[in-house]
Amino acid sequence: MRDTPGRLTAADLEASFATDIPARLDRLPWDRFHWLVCVALGVTWILDGLEVTLVGSLAGAIHESPSLRLSGTQIGLAGSAYLVGAVTGALLFGWLTDRLGRKRLFTVTVAVYLLATIATGFSWDFWSFALFRFLTGAGIGGEYAAVNSAIQELIPARRRGTTDLAINGTFWAGAAAGAVAAILVLDPRVMDPEIGWRAAFVVGGVLSVVVLVLRRWIPESPRWLMTHGRQEEAERIVSYIEAGVAARHGGSLPPLEYGPIRLRRRGHVTIGEVVRVMFGEHRDRAILGLVLMACQAFCYNGVFFTYALVLTKFYGIPSGDVGWFMLPFALGNLAGPLTLGHFFDSVGRKPMITATYAIAGVLMAATGLLFAMGVLSAWAQTACWTAIFFVASAAASAAYLTVGESFPLEMRAMGIAVFYAFGTGVGGIVGPVLFGALIEAGERTHIMWGYLIAAALMLAAAIVEWRLGFAAERKSLESVAAPLSSVPGTHPVP
Repeated sequence: MRDTPGRLTAADLEASFATDIPARLDRLPWDRFHWLVCVALGVTWILDGLEVTLVGSLAGAIHESPSLRLSGTQIGLAGSAYLVGAVTGALLFGWLTDRLGRKRLFTVTVAVYLLATIATGFSWDFWSFALFRFLTGAGIGGEYAAVNSAIQELIPARRRGTTDLAINGTFWAGAAAGAVAAILVLDPRVMDPEIGWRAAFVVGGVLSVVVLVLRRWIPESPRWLMTHGRQEEAERIVSYIEAGVAARHGGSLPPLEYGPIRLRRRGHVTIGEVVRVMFGEHRDRAILGLVLMACQAFCYNGVFFTYALVLTKFYGIPSGDVGWFMLPFALGNLAGPLTLGHFFDSVGRKPMITATYAIAGVLMAATGLLFAMGVLSAWAQTACWTAIFFVASAAASAAYLTVGESFPLEMRAMGIAVFYAFGTGVGGIVGPVLFGALIEAGERTHIMWGYLIAAALMLAAAIVEWRLGFAAERKSLESVAAPLSSVPGTHPVP
C-alpha cells in the first residue's frame, strides 16, 4: 500500500522491481533483427493462405482420387475439421503461450503444422484425411496466438501497426501461391493428379523446416520474461539485441523516450482472471474486438469461399479457369495492408479502422446492387472485389492488431486466441453457409441480400470502432494496456 499518492512504501519496493526493457525495445531503429522477426514469424499467414487455397483448389482431385474418393459432403466435413482444429489449437496453445512463453510455443505449433500437413499427403481414407486436417488447423490456430504476441512485443511501438498489418496481409501471398501451385500439380502434362495433390501437401510441410531453422534465432520475448520472474534473462537478451543493432547503426542508439516501469512478482494468470479482465475491466475493448473480428470474418469467408460458385453458376466460367480470377483478388488483398499499413501508425488506429471498414461496406453494397442488376461481367465483378478487398484486407488485419493491443501482456496470447477462435467460428460457419444457400437458390437478388448483409455488418463495425476505438499508435504496449503485474501509478506514458 502507499502512504501518499505516487509514493512507494518499503513493502512496495520489496515486492516489486523496476525495468526499462519496454523503453529499450521501443527506441531501437529498424534493423536486420526486425526483418528476421518478420520473416521467421510472419510466414504463419502465408502458410494459412496456402492451406486454405490448396484445399479449395485441390478439392476436385481429392474427390476423384482412386484411393480416397471423398464425396462432396466428406470434403466439406474435412474443411470443417480444419476450422475446428484451428479454433481448438488457438485456445489451447494460446493459453500455453501465456504460461510457457512465446518461443517455446511458436516452435511447437510450427512443428505440429509441419508433421500434420505432410501426413495429409499420405492420407489413406476419409478419417485419416480429416484427422490430419484437424491437426494442421490446430498448428495454424496456435501459431496465430504465439506469433502475434511475439511480433507485437518485439517490434518498436512506432512501427507496430505497419508491421502487424503487413504480416497479416501476407495470408494472400500464400493464397496466390496456393492457386498457382494447384494449377501446376493438377496439370496431367506435369504429373499424375493423384500424385500431384499429395505432393502439394508434402512439399508445403517440407518447406516449413526452413521456418523451424529461422526461428532458432528468434529470442524469447523479453517482455514476457520480465513478467515471469526472469529479469536477468530478459536483460541479457535485450543487451544482446542492442549490441547487434548498435554495431550496424554507427555504434550508438537513440535515447529512451520514456522511463522504467515497476512490476510486482506474481504467478501465472488464471482463466478466471482472464475472464474478469477481458469482460470486466476491459469490457468495451472486448466488445470492440468481437465486433471487428466477427464482421470481417463473415464478410471475407462468405464472399471468398463462394466466389468460385458465383463465377461458374452466373458467369459460366469453367472451373479450371477460376484460378485466373482468384489471382487478382488475392493480389488486391495483399496490396491493401502493404500500401495502407503505415497510415495506421501516422494517422492513427481509430480513424483508419473506422474509414476502412466504412469504405469497404459502402463499396460492397454498391457491388451487390450492380450484381443484382446484371450489369457486371466476370472480370468487372472481379475488379470490384479486388478494389473492395484492397481496403477490407487492411481493415481485417487491423482487427488482429486491435485485439493484440487491447489486453495486458500476461494474457495477450489468450486474448488473441479467444477473438481469433470467435472470428473463425462465426466467419467459417455462418458466412459460407448463408452465401452457399443463397447461391443455391439461383437468383441474383437473393445473393444481393447476402452482400448487403455483409456491407451492413462492415458499416456497423465502423460505427462501433468510432465509439469504442482507442489510440494505440506509437505508444508502448504497457501504456495502452497496463500489465496485470504493474504497480499502479508508476508507468510513465511516452
